[in-house]
This record gives sequence, structure tokens and C-alpha cells, in this order.
Amino acid sequence: MVKRTKKTKYLFVTGGVVSSLGKGLAAASIGALMENRGLVVTHLKLDPYINVDPGTMSPFQHGEVYVTDDGAETDLDLGHYERFTSAKMTRGNNYTTGRIYNAVIQKERRGEYLGKTVQVIPHITDEIKTVIREAAGEADIVIVEVGGTVGDIESLPFLEAIRQMKYDVGEENVVYAHLTLVPFIAAAGELKTKPTQHSVKELREIGIQPDILLCRSDREISREMKDKIALFCNLETSAVFTARDVSSIYELPLALHAEGVDDKLAELMNIWSRAPRLDRWEGIVEKVSHPRKGEVKIGVVGKYVELAESYKSLNEALVHGGIASDVKVRHEFIDSQKLEEGDLSALAQVDAILVPGGFGVRGTEGKIMAVRYAREHKVPFFGICLGLQMAVIEFARDVLGLEGSNSLEFDEKTPHPVVTLMASQVGVEDKGGTMRLGSYACRLKEGTKARELYGADLIQERHRHRFEFNNGYRAQFEQAGMIFSGVNPDLGLVEMIELNNHPHFVGCQFHPEFKSKPFRPHPLFAGFIAAAVGFRDARHKGAVAEVTKLAVGKGA
Repeated sequence: MVKRTKKTKYLFVTGGVVSSLGKGLAAASIGALMENRGLVVTHLKLDPYINVDPGTMSPFQHGEVYVTDDGAETDLDLGHYERFTSAKMTRGNNYTTGRIYNAVIQKERRGEYLGKTVQVIPHITDEIKTVIREAAGEADIVIVEVGGTVGDIESLPFLEAIRQMKYDVGEENVVYAHLTLVPFIAAAGELKTKPTQHSVKELREIGIQPDILLCRSDREISREMKDKIALFCNLETSAVFTARDVSSIYELPLALHAEGVDDKLAELMNIWSRAPRLDRWEGIVEKVSHPRKGEVKIGVVGKYVELAESYKSLNEALVHGGIASDVKVRHEFIDSQKLEEGDLSALAQVDAILVPGGFGVRGTEGKIMAVRYAREHKVPFFGICLGLQMAVIEFARDVLGLEGSNSLEFDEKTPHPVVTLMASQVGVEDKGGTMRLGSYACRLKEGTKARELYGADLIQERHRHRFEFNNGYRAQFEQAGMIFSGVNPDLGLVEMIELNNHPHFVGCQFHPEFKSKPFRPHPLFAGFIAAAVGFRDARHKGAVAEVTKLAVGKGA
């Protein structure tokens, strides 16, 4: 167990009424506010589902799988925590029911319970409390988000554990924040507080009295309505806050500060700190809301286009790239399966093309078609993980003339396996937590775009893959003009590719989106968006020149 030299404060964030209210963003925003007061903040996400981690879950079910430096496959909310604060997330910052029960069962098998009957209370709840305390480390505040919705059966052990924490670490060191919904009923023309009342009632029935309420709404909640909520939920009106919808997630810390949330938390936790310095956040919001250089359209070619949550970190990293160039980034999601039907018109409407990571053969031929379009039409291209592999396959087929080239993931009988299973993955049968995961080194080649963008020769990036470029074909690719601009110095694995006869054609085997922040846009995304702006401007100039030429011709 971690030994602490100071009293850590615990903020528990729960949610009620409906899911997807934004507990993760609320927790991240509170973390940003408290960190900007000079406090050391960390986060913990407790997920009630029985899966050990989200690594084997479909993006349609769970959204993005976020990867930490130490190779943990975690909930996407950890991405929000890292983007909004300086806290570094690890596998110790995300626990599921599966992990908790697995740890308890292992202890039982080792005889650590000395023959006792193992029960939810106290053994499961004790394990949950242990991981909460260990996650705290030396932080001033640990913000613990409990996934799911109050009333879910799966959440009960976690809620019981956080109820007990108040008595374990002292009432003065624990605060409960409850995020709930105050819906506007159009037919009645008014906001309704009853769902919030019922949600708080559920929470109080299991022994937790929330200290503050964050009331999610699409409009401001009046003082009169806050008075009513406070009365029925056993709170002071000063503890009821509007969590209003915002146009950009980066506005949320400012919105919560304007409501006085961080001041109230500092009061409840008896924390003396400076006033928050939010000028950086104000600058970010200004650039996102009022960019000076217009808009660029980025075509994101994938098969999970129906769900933006599947590409959460990617979407935000593109926004960060826009901040670096002072432009608004419009995501144009392009279904790769529709490209396979032969209609490539969507690709002609964008200023750059990005092929993100993914798994499975479905839609891959459409992604390869998108790569070919970008290469032949000199459209800025960025391939991430699977996107790099698609670029390699397209180059092998259409430049090297290696007919039937493919990845062994999609065609075990391909005559040219230019993408192959990593040696370390041969014989691996378990799917969960067995990929090449976490941070690995990459050495960048002098004189390349990658080296220019990073401004360094050795970098560390996060990975999540089983397949890699087949180095047996490397000489052929290099002779035909492909540059292997980044290579793992220990194993010689190809990490980055690019083309020198193209304005911007870059691929990486890792996932740079996991390390991008609004204050520090990732260099690969910053460079990609800058290239998109250049392509947009050049196309505009070309169109103007063509119109002028036609007008002059008609005048003659």
C-alpha cells in the first residue's frame, strides 16, 4: 500500500438519471480547475462492467480504447483526464469489476483470507477502497469517477465502497459530487427537477448524501429552481450548480468556474490555494471558437464513422492541430465501405485525408482506395496504425506492382505479405492485453518530415497493434521511393513512413493522438493540419486563377 506523507482529499463523482451525461468531462474539468489553483491532482475511473478492461470490447459498444504509457488498455475518460490536466495515467487509474473480482479471487486462492467466507462486503469493497487509496499517491486531490448510473446493480459495490471511505479517511477529506439531468420539456415549456430528485433519493437510500449537484441542462437554471432542487435534495442552494451544454468541451472548465464550482469544492475540502489561473483556457477557447484562418475539412476514412466516440482522442487531436494553425477543423467522416462501391466524390471535397487505426478486414479495400487517391492527387495524407499498413499495401500494389499484396491479418494466403504478424505475437491466443501496448522508442531519420516536425531524433510513442511492416520488403520499397523515417532502435521495426515526392504523406504505426493536448498539440497533427491549410489555399488560388482566365477569355 502507498504510504502518504499528507492528507489526500477525495472527490467522488457519480451520475444519475441517464448515462452519457458527461461525468468524465466534468471530472476532468474539475481536475483542471483545481490544478490551476496550484494543487496536485490525479484521477481514477471505476467501471462497473465485468470485463477486465475494454481491450476486447467493440468500439460500437464502448467507444475508444485509450492506451497509457505503461501499456494499459483503459476507458476513454482517461484520455480526458490527461488532456485536461498534467496527471499521468497508468493501469492503476482505471479499475473494472473484472479486475477487482480477479484480485479478490487470486487472494482467496492463495489463502490470504484465512479460511473466511469471501463476500461482497467487506472483501470486494475493501479491495475497491485499496485501489482508491493507492491511486491517490502523493496527490492533494484524487478525483474518483464511478461509471454507470446510480441504481445500476453493477455499481452497488463501488457506491458502497465510496460510502465507507468517508469513515475510513475522515469526513473532512471526502466530498461527493453528483451529476444529474434537468431536462427541458418543450410541450410544457419548462425545466423539470423531478428526475434529479429521484436520482438523489436513490443515492441517499444507499447512504450517500451528495455535497454538490452538477445539473446538466441545455439552458441556465434559475435561482428559484436551484432553491427547489436544494430543498428536495437536502442541500444548500450554494451547492447546486448549472452544468450547461457548451459548444466546445474546452469551455467546460471556464463554465464550471463561472458557476463557482471550484470555490465551493475548496471550501468543502478546507483547502487553502491560490485563485485559478485560467488565461490559458481562455486562449484555447478563443482559438477554438474564433479561429482567424477559417476552416479546413479533414476526411476521416473509417468503418466506425457512425460513432464519434470510437475516435475520441483522434478527433480531439485534430482540434489541437487546428489550434496550432489557428483554424477550425471540420471532421468529414467517410465510410470506407461506401468507397468500395466506387464513389470517391467525398474524397474530392476535403483538404486532407486521414486513415485511422482499426481491426478486421471490413472496409479495408475502401481505405486502400483513399490512400491511392491521396497519393495520386497530392492530397495531404496521414495514416495511423492500420492507416500506415493500408498505405504500405497500396504502395506495394500500385507502385511496386506486387499484385495481391496484403496483410496476413486479412489474407493468410497473400503472395506478398507486406504486413505481417509480429514475432512476439506468434502463438498468442488470449486476445485481452496481449498486443504490443504502451510506450516504445522510435529513432527518426535525419532530413525527413518526421524529424522536422518532432524537432528531435529519438521519441517515445504509444502503441496498440499485433501486425507490422514486413522488413523483408524494405529494400524494394526504398528503391521505389518510400522513406522509412522512423524505426524502433531495439528491434528494427518500422514506426514511420513518408514519401518525398508528395507535399505531405506520412504514416505512423503508433497512436500519436493519445499524447496530444490542447496546450501542446502533437507535432504530427499540427503538421498535418498545416499541410491541409496549404492544400486548401493552393486549391483556392487555383480556382480563382481559373475563373480569372475564363473571364479574360470571354472578354477577349
